Amino acid sequence: MKYAKKLKELSHYLLSNFSSEISYNKNVLGLRSVTTVSNWVDYLVSSYLVFEVNKYSPKLKEQMLSPRKVYSVDNGIINALSFKTTENFDRLMENLVAVELYRRKSYSHSEWEIFYFKDYQQNEVDFLIKEGHTVSELIQVTYASAFDEIEKREYRSLIKASNVLGCGELKIITWDYEDTKSIGGKTITFKPLWKWLVTPG
Repeated sequence: MKYAKKLKELSHYLLSNFSSEISYNKNVLGLRSVTTVSNWVDYLVSSYLVFEVNKYSPKLKEQMLSPRKVYSVDNGIINALSFKTTENFDRLMENLVAVELYRRKSYSHSEWEIFYFKDYQQNEVDFLIKEGHTVSELIQVTYASAFDEIEKREYRSLIKASNVLGCGELKIITWDYEDTKSIGGKTITFKPLWKWLVTPG
């Protein structure tokens, strides 16, 4: 393939930025056009190397123009192919949750649409599940083993998104902390990753 080296570099770039927002522009790896970048990313998605999650917006145009978050189909691929950086358990956990959400969508929840949420104040929620016209669940992922290890922005963003979207199903997936708390007038469920993975959803 004429551009095999560039395609490999793009693969490494995406895998090194997993669980992160990415804007596809012509400056990525010095490629000539936004169309080229977009087409190559589509090729990698079709090859089941990565997949994308769009930012939630009721306006389709805003969804299309906003940065997307990219995830690997397997955490093992990240370790094998991405550039080695300081280990980031939060991002690896988030990637694993993304993979599981799409698995559940494929097998038992075909009506799901999966997004991330981010408002103008930069309050971000890792995953937003939409069923029809309703936002049915908001999910944060954090590497925490106790409540005091969870950054306040994690549940504050959940609460703000809940107020905006009218969603009452709020969850924070942790490393091994489990509880249910009322915060800011909202009930938030904290569930360990392992338990969430083995619980039908």
